[in-house]
Amino acid sequence: MKHHRIARLAAAAVAAAIALTASGCSLESSGDGDTVKVVIGYQSKTINTVTAGTLLKAKGFLEQRLNDLSAHGGPKYSVEWQDYDTGAPITAQMVAEKIDIGSMGDYPLLINGSRTQANERSQTELVSITGYNPKGALNMVVVAPDSKAQTINDLAGQKVSASVGSAGHGTLVQALTRAHIDPKTGVEVLNQQPQIGSSALESGQVAALSQFVAWPGLLVFQNKAKLLYDGAELNVPTFHGVVARRDYAKQHPEVLDAFLRAQLDATDFIHKQPLEAAELVAQGSGLPQEVVYLYNGPGGTSFDTTLKPKLLDAFKADVPYLKSIGDFADLDIDKFVDDTALRKAFQENGANYDAALGNNANPAPVTGTDPLTNRPADNPALAGEIWFTDSDTTQPAADPTSLLRAIKQARAQGKTVRAAYVPDAELGTRWFADKAIWVRDGDTYLPFTTPAAAQRYLTQHPSGAVVSYDQAITEVRQ
Repeated sequence: MKHHRIARLAAAAVAAAIALTASGCSLESSGDGDTVKVVIGYQSKTINTVTAGTLLKAKGFLEQRLNDLSAHGGPKYSVEWQDYDTGAPITAQMVAEKIDIGSMGDYPLLINGSRTQANERSQTELVSITGYNPKGALNMVVVAPDSKAQTINDLAGQKVSASVGSAGHGTLVQALTRAHIDPKTGVEVLNQQPQIGSSALESGQVAALSQFVAWPGLLVFQNKAKLLYDGAELNVPTFHGVVARRDYAKQHPEVLDAFLRAQLDATDFIHKQPLEAAELVAQGSGLPQEVVYLYNGPGGTSFDTTLKPKLLDAFKADVPYLKSIGDFADLDIDKFVDDTALRKAFQENGANYDAALGNNANPAPVTGTDPLTNRPADNPALAGEIWFTDSDTTQPAADPTSLLRAIKQARAQGKTVRAAYVPDAELGTRWFADKAIWVRDGDTYLPFTTPAAAQRYLTQHPSGAVVSYDQAITEVRQ
């Protein structure tokens, strides 16, 4: 395996993406000279960008904001939405000045800032966050259901599918490095789009797939994969954000303002109506609603637009990644990030930016009262949800053991569970209850996302034992 294989793959990926061309007319005119056009690049299946993409589009919040401007004497506005699978083609179109505002993950944002700065008209700025996970759980590594791999170390010498330059690839590089495996020579990385990589995993062409949301959850939900590595093990924040071309924002500051205010509208909506939001995102992305709700529901992704210092510190620490995958220009994060427009949008929406900036808790935790125990389901490290078939609401559970009891009771009553969600007992990652690794320790049941996490617990608590999900439900005491 050649040492610079990944660098060549990354360069080829970016070069191919830049070669893309977009159809349509001028960025700022629809042809009659009276309509201002804004082109939005988004990723419908990257569901941590939904407040700047799929959900925002479905609710029409941006169009409503722009129509309000027109109604008050402004010009007419035209919004064009362009859907992509990864951030690379969005960056390519921004370099070509064909996309004005785009959203993508943290590693693609690094590439975006680096690639666009060569031309003054294409230069971009990071203007807001869509969603983040404080530990890095938005990216994961999955293997085939019958794989014998138990830890990331078991991938040494194997083929791994990843989209080079993506957040999923960045997590793979960090995970391998921590496991003392050279990410350039210790595995063979196949640079593939998520769909291609999923097919490669299913056909046995690769040993693992490292991707960003919602791909890991989707494949596990479909029983096409099992989770090997939870990105939360890195304990490094990962996020998705919004970039805007500075030149466009300078010419049409009212459009960027409308976009950010609309993003705040979408963020508020996903907090208040998570199931309805999940249904809209499912319709717009083609993803199962149960998978969307895993990430977009309470206790999942922190949907928070503010540019928090802890996220930017992690972002700065990721800059060396650029050099590891190719010849990228240095990126000054402090100059790339600008929260001026977002602060203005907060003020116009009657919200306090600094208060939101200083709040590091998930703004949408699981809430409610556990009907089985009559206890509040308010501990983020324990609280879960049960979504019963034919129900338009979810039932909160104060802790994983209570969740199992509720499901046992429901089964006895002839009810079926559409999906159930629990936080990993070690890392806190929200996961499917029926896909978790369960450990029984006395009368307490603990869910883990990966075999490695469960084993770490068992090493410290030899009284515990691994049990299957159905076994746990059968034997849990009422």
